[in-house]
Amino acid sequence: MQHGLFGQPPARAQTHRLFFALVPDDAVRSDIQRVATWLYEQHPELGARWLKPERFHATLNFLGDFPQLPEDVVEVAKRAAQRVRALPFDWTLDHAASFRGREPPCVLRSNVVPEPLSALWRDVNAALKETGLHWPLERSFTPHVTLAYARQLLPDPVAIAPIAWQIRNFVLIHNVVGRGSYQMLGDWPLSV
Repeated sequence: MQHGLFGQPPARAQTHRLFFALVPDDAVRSDIQRVATWLYEQHPELGARWLKPERFHATLNFLGDFPQLPEDVVEVAKRAAQRVRALPFDWTLDHAASFRGREPPCVLRSNVVPEPLSALWRDVNAALKETGLHWPLERSFTPHVTLAYARQLLPDPVAIAPIAWQIRNFVLIHNVVGRGSYQMLGDWPLSV
């Protein structure tokens, strides 16, 4: 290991992540945690790293990873969020599945994505572009809640008792990757 000027290990570079998200209320968070516990018990072969319940969310629009918190991007994101007009809606999570990857995420999804959820994603993207965000935004949207990062995939989707989630707001989150906590930088209610 290389050491710094005073014999100490060099500081690890931080990654500051920004994204808009849907964050469950306590009742929905509890329902999601029950499903996570059930999956943990039913599928020990996943060898998964399970997320803490306070980290449950559905990413709406990913804004990027940065070496430090970019105040200019935060301000653009806040201005964009203020422009979004959408009615509250319901989203039902009804199955667990895996995404492919080095540590395949185990996620909750829905067989039917409500159109208001897709529209909210599109509207936030449009507002970000209108307020001056000048880098590529995501072109597709697969709404989900990550429960764990696993060593193996779930072989097939697993039906769960449906979790009804009333979407009433969206938030801007700042996360220092690897630190385990989220900082809410803004909260916008859905209403027209």
